[in-house]
Amino acid sequence: MKRCLLLISRLISVSTVLNKATPVSYSFRHNATARTLADLRWEEGKSCDAVKWSSLEHKGPYFAPDYEPLPANICFYYDGQQVKLSPLTEEIATFYAKMLDHEYTTKEVFQKNFFKDWRKEMTKEERKLITTLSKCDFTHIHKYFVEKAEEKKNMTKEEKQVLKDEAARLMEEFGYCLLDGHREKIGNFKLEPPGLFRGRGEHPKMGRLKKRIQPEDVAINCSKDSKIPEPPAGHKWKRVQHDNTVTWLASWLENIPKRPKYIMLNPSSKLKGEKDWQKYETARRLKECVKSIRKRYMQDWKSREMKSRQRGVAIYFIDKLALRAGNEKDDESADTVGCCSLRVEHIRLHKHLDGLDHVVEFDFLGKDSIRYYNKVPVEKQVFKNLKLFIKHKDPEDDLFDRISTVNLNKALTESMSGLTAKVFRTFNASTTLQDQLNKLTSDDCTVEEKILSYNRANRAVAILCNHQRAAPKTFEKSMQLLQEKIQKKKEQIEEARKELKEAKQVDKDTPSDKSSKLVEKKQKAVQRLCDQLKKLQLQETDREENKVIALGTSKLNYLDPRITVAWCKKHQVPIEKIFNKTHREKFAWAIDMTDESFQF
Repeated sequence: MKRCLLLISRLISVSTVLNKATPVSYSFRHNATARTLADLRWEEGKSCDAVKWSSLEHKGPYFAPDYEPLPANICFYYDGQQVKLSPLTEEIATFYAKMLDHEYTTKEVFQKNFFKDWRKEMTKEERKLITTLSKCDFTHIHKYFVEKAEEKKNMTKEEKQVLKDEAARLMEEFGYCLLDGHREKIGNFKLEPPGLFRGRGEHPKMGRLKKRIQPEDVAINCSKDSKIPEPPAGHKWKRVQHDNTVTWLASWLENIPKRPKYIMLNPSSKLKGEKDWQKYETARRLKECVKSIRKRYMQDWKSREMKSRQRGVAIYFIDKLALRAGNEKDDESADTVGCCSLRVEHIRLHKHLDGLDHVVEFDFLGKDSIRYYNKVPVEKQVFKNLKLFIKHKDPEDDLFDRISTVNLNKALTESMSGLTAKVFRTFNASTTLQDQLNKLTSDDCTVEEKILSYNRANRAVAILCNHQRAAPKTFEKSMQLLQEKIQKKKEQIEEARKELKEAKQVDKDTPSDKSSKLVEKKQKAVQRLCDQLKKLQLQETDREENKVIALGTSKLNYLDPRITVAWCKKHQVPIEKIFNKTHREKFAWAIDMTDESFQF
């Protein structure tokens, strides 16, 4: 294991050597120079499980700029009257004004939460005056920001370069740290500015005020012998600690939602690469014992102990449906659930439905308040157990009232070291991708057809993991433009075929080398246009199928990247067609070390 981790460390591509940024090559060809430099970087080997680093130094986070008040001629109106707002009240008003053309501001929950939080920050006089949101007129402020956005779009090349230079300066100052003497890129050094919480789905906290993060909210983590980051003038850090068993550089607690957030290393870093590799290797190890685990949980379905029966059914759902385990939450959280926290009201049992026997109908809010709705045929014994579990219970009672996530994960760990419900999710996602790619990919397809096959395999995973999204705002317009291109291409083909027919007639009537060459030229033109039409039609199919499916989440977090890399190498598909820049940086280790024979 240690030798493997040392190997992975050596193969992880690095962004810097000798404290200077070095571009990483993502070519499938062996890059001897890059490999040699990487070897130098990783000669020290991996960190042990407890100690992540020996020395860590950084500049701390970059705080969002202070609020810039609106120009004097841009006004807020209440009940038809112009009102001069205090700076903080005005700043929060701009958050809402910027979103006037977004569907969020049409939602009652969003409006209610925003107005409640906004009034808390108002002065006494403002609170007395502004009592009804419907009487607030944000349109002038909204128009101002729309015009500012247009100005930014129409900036000159020189003006855009000024912004690029400033971004590069900030990156140079805050975007890197020294980890064990080596310069590493930081993933997210900019703190999020204040704004309104959106959430996903119908989140009950949408519209709440996300307050400005101050240095007093931030804990700094660095080594004792390093130069401690300087807080902004007049401020101090919440605390400074020197914990080398964690990999975060700074941490704070968001007020909405109330959970810790961190500044971490860039995904392409050594530590992140090692962690990713270990995660996917753990999922691969599950392959070796998944049959015995399944046999065990099926035996539990008939156990005399109710706890064992519930655990067996829960693990079955996690395995079969890739459900998240589910965790305890406070009462203020969104009413989201996972497998262990399902309630009776979240399922309906159908002995016969749509021609299938023993069907369970799921309907609940999962992570990020995304609705999970599914009708699934299950084993007869599972169906019997579910009937038993819900007997004499009210709709709001827990379905699995004898087990918890901790209990379930403990049982899984006993079956295999490192096994948790999340590992099952990674295992099933990666297994599904591998199986689908093997079924859907044919060597005699074009690159575009292979990409469609890949996206269909990825979509099967996204459906399994319930990775949904709302259709993009620009979807209808972009599809219309694409369909117009397709129609135009069809017309071009029709015209080209007429020209080919005429050329053939001329060659038939008066054969000559010139007329034969013209026929050949026209045939090639028709074929070229038909190929172009096929590409456009494949794009149309791909876009339509992916309209409400989020492919990126599983690709970034659940799919072993080596499956994709091996598939690309085997079928001569450029990696850039599947992995964007973020993926290529995060999975540089997989790109470098994987050959086409890899199978999950």
